[in-house]
Amino acid sequence: MSRAFVKEDGGERWTPPAEAHEYRVVLPRAGTPEIVRETDDLIGALLWMRARPSAGFELRARDGKLLACA
Repeated sequence: MSRAFVKEDGGERWTPPAEAHEYRVVLPRAGTPEIVRETDDLIGALLWMRARPSAGFELRARDGKLLACA
């Protein structure tokens, strides 16, 4: 196997970085917020949040702007 595809620290195969999505559903917490869902579909994200109204989710854009709260 070529060394170009092996991480130096653990001998694991290289994996490409995750695709960046346009919207994130975030569960705000003290310290570090938890990203619970990522999508490129704005309406789908809003419908997903509406189905869980008491959870206190935030919808944020890729740049971190707050778009909606539920």
